[in-house]
Amino acid sequence: MSGLRSRALWGWLALMALAVWGCVRATYVADLSAFLPAAPTGEQRVLMAQLQNGATARVLMIGLRGGEPAQRTEASLQLAEALRGSGLFEAVHNGDHAADAATGEFLFRHRYLFSPAVSAERFTVDGLREGIADTVALLGTPAGVPLKPLLWRDPTGETVRMAEAMLPANAPRSDGGVWVSREQPRALLLATVRADGGDLDGQAKAQALVRGRFAALAATAPGLTLELSGPGVFGVASRTRIQGEVERLATAGTVAMVVLLLVAFGSLRALGIALLPVASGVLAGIAAVDLGFGQIHGMTLGFGTTLIGEAVDYAIYYLVQARAGGHTQWQRTRWPTVRLGLWTSLAGFAALAFSGFAGLAQLGVFSMSGLVAAALTTRYLLPVFAPQGSPGQGLRVALGRMTATLCAALPRWRRPLLSLTLVAAGLLAVLPSPWRGTLAALSPVPADALALDAALRADLGASEAGTLVAIEAPDEATALQRAEQAGARLDALVAQGALLGYDSPARLLPSPATQLVRRAALPEAGVLRERLAQATEGGPLPAAKLGAFIDEVQGQRPLAPVTLADLKTAAPALASAVQAQLTPGGAGQPWTVLMNLQAPPGAQGVDAARLRTALHDLPETRIVQIGAELDALYAHYLQQARWQAGLGALAVVALLAWHLRSARRLGRVLLPLAASVVLVLAGLTLSGQALGILHLVGLLLVAAVGSNYALFFDHLQAVAGLGAADGPDADTLASLLMANVTTVVSFGLLATASVPALAAVGQAVAPGALLALVLSATFMPAQGRHGRIDHPQTPARAH
Repeated sequence: MSGLRSRALWGWLALMALAVWGCVRATYVADLSAFLPAAPTGEQRVLMAQLQNGATARVLMIGLRGGEPAQRTEASLQLAEALRGSGLFEAVHNGDHAADAATGEFLFRHRYLFSPAVSAERFTVDGLREGIADTVALLGTPAGVPLKPLLWRDPTGETVRMAEAMLPANAPRSDGGVWVSREQPRALLLATVRADGGDLDGQAKAQALVRGRFAALAATAPGLTLELSGPGVFGVASRTRIQGEVERLATAGTVAMVVLLLVAFGSLRALGIALLPVASGVLAGIAAVDLGFGQIHGMTLGFGTTLIGEAVDYAIYYLVQARAGGHTQWQRTRWPTVRLGLWTSLAGFAALAFSGFAGLAQLGVFSMSGLVAAALTTRYLLPVFAPQGSPGQGLRVALGRMTATLCAALPRWRRPLLSLTLVAAGLLAVLPSPWRGTLAALSPVPADALALDAALRADLGASEAGTLVAIEAPDEATALQRAEQAGARLDALVAQGALLGYDSPARLLPSPATQLVRRAALPEAGVLRERLAQATEGGPLPAAKLGAFIDEVQGQRPLAPVTLADLKTAAPALASAVQAQLTPGGAGQPWTVLMNLQAPPGAQGVDAARLRTALHDLPETRIVQIGAELDALYAHYLQQARWQAGLGALAVVALLAWHLRSARRLGRVLLPLAASVVLVLAGLTLSGQALGILHLVGLLLVAAVGSNYALFFDHLQAVAGLGAADGPDADTLASLLMANVTTVVSFGLLATASVPALAAVGQAVAPGALLALVLSATFMPAQGRHGRIDHPQTPARAH
């Protein structure tokens, strides 16, 4: 082994050792947050923050279905108690008021700060008389039963007023002291996981605890089944599904490549050598992504399995083509063509590296670094192990003859295929644009899981948010005060029938300014005693028995306004409910209020124009229509990605033009690439698919992979121009067919993925790669009867 080749081997081993070390230390994730684009507008920024890390991302909906009502009730009580004691949940609600005793006691001790009925007029003679009359009237109803023990301490019914203000517009039904479905035999629980929504390990741990506790309960109530849903459930399930698909694709792809290479080469040694560029590319890709992004997404690895199909092409080109003249001749005559194909691929993938989607940027970096590593391994390492090419024979000769026969026949189909391409281009020009994919199309969540989620939301009265009012403020007090200002405008819309209702954190935690106003309305003991005597004269409640009420009022006069920090300590369940609508700021980030609006019955949604008119003059207030914002966000980045892909295509054309130095040769190389992309795009369009960014990635790959085939056919024509008498080189044709089969198989496997984002790439590339080879052979100049290629051209320059 020469010194140069020895240095190449040791250098490769050192680099691979570093790459393996980086892969072992890398962080791997599999949630879909990397495929959520950065948000360019304020509304989209708020929405993305909530989707990824907001309190709503930590909500876990639990259904206990089947069995007898008594079994469901007991299971709900026991499960809620177990979850509250686990430390994994901030709050667990199931309608059991006994579990909220601490929160109720805290609110009762601060009721004059929280009750919306408290005002200076409330403690006038007329106000006291009216409040007492309302409370006495309520005692005769089922809702008044809990008030009887509190009557002498709270004769004006502030406890009831607080409960009315805090009760959601669509509260779940209660039966047997727990929440139940209105239509299904199902008990309901609503839990807030302590782990962040993006912490899928923490979410998975919480869900495993729920399943484990339920399994113990189900042993005594075998008719019960557990139902779980929520963003965390979707995230964990998606991660599991993506991981499973990646493992399946990697295993199936590896097995397929091994079988194909064994059949083609008939040599285990050739197989081992052929896999070296693949291993180099995968390891280099993982290491580069980890260095650039700090973590590696499962989608990137799933996409990276397809690198097996393209990276092995380089090995096939060398092992087959070098048999004729050894590594020296291959490096002089064929490596420039391979290198140019590499550069065109890099130019295409560079468009992904600058994408607004972190996931797509990872794909770009992975592909670029992986292909470079695979190509360099082929160029410098494979000659060390196989200086004369493949040591095995296999089906190389048969494949070469078959490909030569096809190449001789295909030019006769040139006009029909060119006509088909023009028809496809015409259809694309007149048909509606297929580029209408959405973010929802990337989700691997199955339809039955979405249906369960909708059913649980409906039972809990937590219908899917369609329109939000988002308010930002520099601090907690200002945020709550702005929420109150917006609430006053929304109350008017509710009264007019334009809204069914809305959620607001200020209903659960009034602003400090409002609490101070209410506290100031509390009269001194002497004044209150005098007014109370007048208000109760001739009434059912004698003033002499209301001394406890006077003491309660005086006890709350010196209280400081309650803050979110106070709630976290004294009433964590209430604090959790507040944080679902009020996201704390800090470190330069604003506090954010999220007010979910409920459209009136029968309406298609909230009247956005009317809403904007009502809120137009409130500071830092935005209306977020979730569906429209998500679609606009995705459409923005899809358009940006199309421009980036166009720039990548221009870079490829410029690169080819600089290298080929001939308009005719440039057109001959570009024609099969363009035709392949047009035909694949037309096929996807006619199939009715809504195309998105991942389909665009697939079309980029079609051009990247196809450029190798087109350039090799151009090289064959250049060789013919130098006087080759035997027509196309059989070894080169065999290598092209073998490389194409491996690519089509690897991407064909990707097309079978149950994850839509992965399948979209495979559906474009598998047929596109096959078309690129066929069309490259079809658009060759006609051959003479001895097989020689006509129309000699200047040979490809060896750089």
